[in-house]
Formats: sequence, C-alpha cells, structure tokens
Amino acid sequence: MKNKDLKSAHILLVEDNEGDIVLTLEAFEESKAKTEVSVVRNGREALEFLYKKGKYQNVKKPDLILLDINIPIFNGHEVLQLIKEDSDLKRIPVVMLTTSSSHTDIQRAYDNHSNSYIMKSLDMEEFFEAIVKIEEFWFQVATLAD
Repeated sequence: MKNKDLKSAHILLVEDNEGDIVLTLEAFEESKAKTEVSVVRNGREALEFLYKKGKYQNVKKPDLILLDINIPIFNGHEVLQLIKEDSDLKRIPVVMLTTSSSHTDIQRAYDNHSNSYIMKSLDMEEFFEAIVKIEEFWFQVATLAD
C-alpha cells in the first residue's frame, strides 16, 4: 500500500518544550496528510508509549517518531538506541528534531541509526516549514514499512 493511500499517519512527538509542541501541532494541522500526533514529554514516557505500558496500553504504533535529544529522564540518544535495537520498533523512522548542532550529537544519532537529523530553527516560519517538509517527505514521497 502506498503511503498516499493511508487514511491517516500517526506521529509520536517526543518533546518537552511547550512552544515547539504547539508549533509542531499547528504545522501538522495545516498539512496535506491526515495526521494524528501523540505527544510525550520525556524519554520514559516515549518508551512506555512504544512498549504500550501503563496509560499507553491501547495506543497504536506510530508511523514516524520525531525525537528531541534534550529531553528529561532518558535523553533522545538513549531512546533512539533502544528503539533501533528492538526488532518490533526498529523499522519506525526516527527523525531527530533538535536544537543541537553538535558534531558529536549528529554522529551519535546516525551511529544509532537515526533516519535523519534536523536542527530546529529559532525562526518560527523556518521551523514551521521544516515540519511541513518532514510530513511531505515521510507521508507523500517515502514508502514506509508496515
């Protein structure tokens, strides 16, 4: 099945910055694809969501994960590593969406099999545009695994 034929795309946003959460949700509301965005605010919640534990027992598996590096409890690198080591989760594309321009963070993300690394712009319009491009690529251009 082509992604264009999907009824909706489910995105897991792992982000603790309230302003970035609001902007990201607004960008997806404006997008061409029908998207459902679930938001968790730290690494522990991300893992509970992905492993369907506690209050996340009935959630559906995301089609894409947008993962910030600088999140509490478990950082984005730790969460990414666990996702990509798990046979049930490793095919979910993970986009590192972060303010970090550190060469070390970029290398570590790709070493742990991040599907892409996007630096958040401090300019609101540029940030919004980046989110729209993420949606266009992953849900209109790319073909995702089941």
